[in-house]
Amino acid sequence: MTGRIRLAYGIWLRRNRQINEARLELRSALAAFESIGADPWSERARSELRAAGSTVASACPDTEELTVQERQIAELAAAGLSNREIGARLYLSHRTVSTHLYHVFPKLGITSRAKLRDVLVGHGDSDGVRRAAHQ
Repeated sequence: MTGRIRLAYGIWLRRNRQINEARLELRSALAAFESIGADPWSERARSELRAAGSTVASACPDTEELTVQERQIAELAAAGLSNREIGARLYLSHRTVSTHLYHVFPKLGITSRAKLRDVLVGHGDSDGVRRAAHQ
């Protein structure tokens, strides 16, 4: 119950531009939800924390949420290819590649391209990243 109250208060604070106070409440709500295993509520708190400008990783970033094309692009980016190189391989514009990566980052709970490899390798897909680099 306190988690839901803290979440609601944190959302209210964020919307009223009291960001620092909102982050404290949202982190407390997230901790409460994670302690009882309330995954949907935890994800909501994570989402609100990201909206408040805080970087928060997903409890277990689920690479299954990615579409096939997002997965391909993420693997190529993790292998070190530029957006233009990825676009040339997949017959896409570099802007389309950028848009897909923009959607991939929040799904994986990361904020930088450098963390892509860690997330993908952490999920047992190091072969996919290696294969993508050598194609």
